[in-house]
Amino acid sequence: MADGTYLAVFYSNKAGPKWQAWYGLSEEQQKARQAVGIPALEAWDEAHKDAIVYMGGPLGKTLQVTDTGTAKAVNELTAFVVVRAPSLEAAALMFEGHPHMSIFPCHAVDVMPLLGMETDDEGRPKA
Repeated sequence: MADGTYLAVFYSNKAGPKWQAWYGLSEEQQKARQAVGIPALEAWDEAHKDAIVYMGGPLGKTLQVTDTGTAKAVNELTAFVVVRAPSLEAAALMFEGHPHMSIFPCHAVDVMPLLGMETDDEGRPKA
C-alpha cells in the first residue's frame, strides 16, 4: 500500500514544567541549548527530508472565530510539519526523541492522518 500523509503538531504548555525549566535557565544557558538544538533540528530535517511533504514551521498568535465573533485566543500549538509514511505508527516513530522535545521545551507532538475521499482512516490511499 502507498504511503499516507500525516500532520504533526507540536505543543508547548508555557505554564508547564518544561517551559518553567527553560525560563529558569540563564540567557547564556538558553543560548548554549540553542547552539545544540538548532543543529539537531537541522539534522532531523536532513534525516527525514524524503518524508517531509511540507516543512511547516512555527505558529503565531491565534484568533478564534465562533458563532458569536472573533477574539484573541491562547493555545499550546507551537509548530507543525507534514510528512509521508507507510502508516500512522511509522509517522509517529519519526518524532520520538525529536529535538523540539528532547532539547527544546515542547512537551508533545500529535501525529494524525490527513484524510480525503480517497484515503482510509489512517490517511493511506484506498486500495
